Amino acid sequence: MSNWAYMVMAALAWSLKAWLALLLPAEGRWKERHKQEKQSVLRMEFKRFVNAFVRVPALVVRGGRRAVFKLLSWNPWQSVLLRAADALRWPLRC
Repeated sequence: MSNWAYMVMAALAWSLKAWLALLLPAEGRWKERHKQEKQSVLRMEFKRFVNAFVRVPALVVRGGRRAVFKLLSWNPWQSVLLRAADALRWPLRC
């Protein structure tokens, strides 16, 4: 049972990585750079993905019907993380 649960968790986490990469917009002035970053996230090993996007120290401040996330440290993938958060803010259109 535990091997099955671990396999399911790993599959869900892997698909989260792929969806995040596919969700990243590649447009505007830095289109080529954004395309390269998108491909890098798609090809990224899972352990590196977790360290770059999941294990980000942040402070969550609630007040006035909103939540503010303050990033407490910098990493090279911070701009990609913020672009992904901005893309998730708007409703997805199919």
